[in-house]
Amino acid sequence: MNKPIRVVSVFCLVLFLALLVNATYLMYVRADTLSDDPRNRRIITATFSRERGAILVGKEAVARSVPSDDQYKFQRTYSQPFKYAPITGYFSWYSQTGVERSQNAVLAGDDSRLFVTRLVDMLSNSDPKGGNVQLTVDAAAQDAAWAGLEGLPGDNAQGAVVALEPTTGRVLAMASTPTFDPNNFASHDFGAVADLSKELNNDPLEPLINRAISTTLPPGSTFKLVTAAAAIESGNYDADSQVPGGFRFKLPQSTTSVGNYDGGNCGGRRITLTQAMQVSCNVTFLTLANELGVDAMADQAEKFGFNDTSLEDLGGQAESLYPRDMDPPQTALSGIGQSSVTATPLQMAMVAAAIANDGDVMRPYVVDEVRAPNLSVLDRTDPQSISKAISSTTADELTSMLVATVDSGTATPAQIPGVEVAGKTGTAQSTADRPPYAWFVSFAPADDPQVAVAVLVQSSDTSRDEIGGGRLGGPIAKSVMEAVINQ
Repeated sequence: MNKPIRVVSVFCLVLFLALLVNATYLMYVRADTLSDDPRNRRIITATFSRERGAILVGKEAVARSVPSDDQYKFQRTYSQPFKYAPITGYFSWYSQTGVERSQNAVLAGDDSRLFVTRLVDMLSNSDPKGGNVQLTVDAAAQDAAWAGLEGLPGDNAQGAVVALEPTTGRVLAMASTPTFDPNNFASHDFGAVADLSKELNNDPLEPLINRAISTTLPPGSTFKLVTAAAAIESGNYDADSQVPGGFRFKLPQSTTSVGNYDGGNCGGRRITLTQAMQVSCNVTFLTLANELGVDAMADQAEKFGFNDTSLEDLGGQAESLYPRDMDPPQTALSGIGQSSVTATPLQMAMVAAAIANDGDVMRPYVVDEVRAPNLSVLDRTDPQSISKAISSTTADELTSMLVATVDSGTATPAQIPGVEVAGKTGTAQSTADRPPYAWFVSFAPADDPQVAVAVLVQSSDTSRDEIGGGRLGGPIAKSVMEAVINQ
């Protein structure tokens, strides 16, 4: 063989090997990633032409596919679109979000757990079907959460509600406002879908964002639960310990002093830690955070889930942050949920749920079961503890303090007749040109917790003087807790 032919032969062999390696890489190594990519039009077109599985809440399909009269054979529909959109997301030719995206392989029928089903369909010459996804959501709790947000003053209110089952981490409710209609994204009029996507992505109210897991804001006084937990865990405090009260706290290394929300003195210069929680005394928790220091505060926050994400079956969770590089003035302010501390409603629900669950932080999840088209269970989510945030003794101390706060403190709007409720208000300062953020966290019954709730009111048509976590968030939390307890 002469040299030119040998060179061409070697070159062709190299090209063949490169093609083989690339095909192997794409078909095996990156197969799942490419299939799950929302930009993969081939996969989406194929799934438009088969019966996609349902997303279920109880026995109701909140998302399902019905026959259509066009080339795509099936139309995705959402029975309660606005209420469940933050969870279900949408399925369109352009992209997917929410559970529609995270469970796309199951819903489309491509998941490996549906291999036998696909094989049977092929042998019987039947049209392939997708599997079904059963959510953890409690319909009554979701109704209450959505009704509460819908009842906020004004047409441009923004807020979110999360309810968790403390012992398991099951998401019982997750609502966000403003929201959107996923039916419009599922339309087969792709030009209209593109226009809608552009419109909503440019909307300053951000209706496509699930505020329950993606919006992080200063948690205000609800973070005092974390500060109190750190203080009690230090071994130097309990619910009856005497702590500083008074009118103002002077920030370290600064001439600035911070007062209490109502301008009062919290009941005296020395008060119990329980009383400090009841009246939400800023001076007390500024003092405690300053004494504990940034490392102890950060350690406690991280045990509750800050600086990390934990929700694995629904995309878009933002990290709630407790920075470790805060200086002493910032650290003191962090004790009242200000400074650089930010949290999602999900994170604050996890804090409340951990206290309710003897200090154990359970991983939150929204997918309860994955089922084949014939409804046989293919997989079920098992509850998982991800950390021990506090001891059971500390949890008991905090629970007694939070019950006192609902019984005769700032959180009285969450009172339920005949039920012992634990709760805490929060009002976080924002910029000078907008009202504060209103927060509320709670769980009930306090002696046998079935539900933990976090409510965020980011904005509403409530005057600045009337904004308060208890006034805005308390009634919503109460209705969600009642919905769960009274079943």
